[in-house]
Amino acid sequence: MSPQPKKRSKAAPSGSPSSGSPAALILLLLLVVGGAFIPGRWIRDASTMGETSPIIMARNLIINPIVDHQTPPSPPQSLPSIRKAEQAPAAATTNQTTMSQANPIVHLRAPPLQPLPSIPEPEQAPEAIVPPFACLSGNQTGNEICRSANPLPIPAPSLSRPHSSSCPDYFRWIHEDLRPWKSTGITRKMVERARRTANFRLVVLNGKAYVQRYCHSFQTRDVFTIWGILQLFRRYPGRIPDLDLMFDCVDWPIVRASDYRRRNASAPPPLFRYCGDESTLDIVFPDWSFWGWAEINIKPWEVLRSELKDGNDRVRWMDREPYAYWKGNPAVATTRQDLLRCNVSESHDWNARLYAQDWLQESREGFKESDLANQCIHRYKIYIEGSAWSVSEKYILACDSLTLLVTPKYHDFFTRGLMPLQHYWPIRDDDKCRSIKFAVDWGNSHKQKAQAIGKEASNFILEKVKMDCVYDYMFHLLNEYAKLLRYKPTIPEGSVELCAESMACSVNGLEKKFMTESLVRSASNSSPCMMPPPYSTSEVRMIARRKANTMKKVEMWEQRARESKDNNV
Repeated sequence: MSPQPKKRSKAAPSGSPSSGSPAALILLLLLVVGGAFIPGRWIRDASTMGETSPIIMARNLIINPIVDHQTPPSPPQSLPSIRKAEQAPAAATTNQTTMSQANPIVHLRAPPLQPLPSIPEPEQAPEAIVPPFACLSGNQTGNEICRSANPLPIPAPSLSRPHSSSCPDYFRWIHEDLRPWKSTGITRKMVERARRTANFRLVVLNGKAYVQRYCHSFQTRDVFTIWGILQLFRRYPGRIPDLDLMFDCVDWPIVRASDYRRRNASAPPPLFRYCGDESTLDIVFPDWSFWGWAEINIKPWEVLRSELKDGNDRVRWMDREPYAYWKGNPAVATTRQDLLRCNVSESHDWNARLYAQDWLQESREGFKESDLANQCIHRYKIYIEGSAWSVSEKYILACDSLTLLVTPKYHDFFTRGLMPLQHYWPIRDDDKCRSIKFAVDWGNSHKQKAQAIGKEASNFILEKVKMDCVYDYMFHLLNEYAKLLRYKPTIPEGSVELCAESMACSVNGLEKKFMTESLVRSASNSSPCMMPPPYSTSEVRMIARRKANTMKKVEMWEQRARESKDNNV
């Protein structure tokens, strides 16, 4: 509530109405009452006018998860089951509205912990960040801006050097994701069958990007995904082949493998998105948040990665709170609502400290309590999926804390390279509370081992998923995909040529800031990392078996601990 203006006492001058007739007194009274009402109303109205444009956008979100996806959990449909629907993303919009009406979860909050002191704000306001190219005023179209832009110079062959190291092992999953089209190749008809749920179509022709939008994605997912692809062009100019692809920015994978294993079944439509699972064939691509998430003030990954490194150094692992920490939006998934039952209460302490994130309040307060670099103050951090996979995983893994990973269903492009007890501690989805308590008890009894697992995970995420690796993954994925095309791509009717200049010059606020911060300023002098060979069928099975056996081992430890406790009662 805005404070009411203080009333100032003022002596009435001689001959003023205060010493005049009763009518004058009534008139004065009306003026005083009216004057008190008008400033109060003005203050209430004016208090909503000082917000920045990103906060105005965020204000429209009733419920926002922590670095998560605002689409609600509802069963995804496969492509064959939605043939009659021309625009499936419209259903996602309806679901988002439904989710925003969900009742808040009432639960006991954890006792307040001492937060890590924030880095003091600079005494002088920072200078406005501007792109390193001129944004011309006028009525220039995107095509005109791109044609007049100066391309980054391509390094001379004599200065370009081959990459001396092999890509991380998780790059090998590129071959697996593209395996469904290995024998058939990809035809134009296959690509166009994926249009029914796609948000946009991307065609690359002679090193230029043309985008045909079918419908806007939720928030700016499509904008920053396209921006990221354009940065790849700037990093490796002239090295992205001609290609044609469809991209779906909705959370859940929908190309069900079972629909294309039947006799005489057609080849599946190649559809790019941010995550997949064991039963689908969607092609997994790095998500938009690597270049920033403007609506909730999540910085580009390269910027945040550096801050997380500094945050890890400010509080040693041994000095951190000996509990498991999670902060997020429970309304997006029943599994998260179930997690809140593990919060500390008067009768139970499951070693968990769980907090419901209110992004609407955060936006009003300038996101002061959602600085991810200041949240690395617990020995253990919980990762749990939302409506699908969550982009929060990389931020959690980067904290040096031992990640307690609730059994996931989905994977993104790098998480298939993670192994239980090497990078994280597995948590049972069907018995979260006892599983979390055992993990924390084990870690506090085996501090060096727990710290080592946490450090292994942060080294993985900070070094093997740095932006150099993200761009190289994109490079190899798009090159391998382009090799499968059985036709020459053409510019779609109604498409628009896009470039970094046309995108950055058309936005403001945090969108422009994050685009400027994540802009690739010069072409790479070295080639991408060397692509590792595909997995054999036996290797894929061995990886799955190793994960399953390790998780069973942890479950056995938990069971023995419970039996031992029961015997001692």
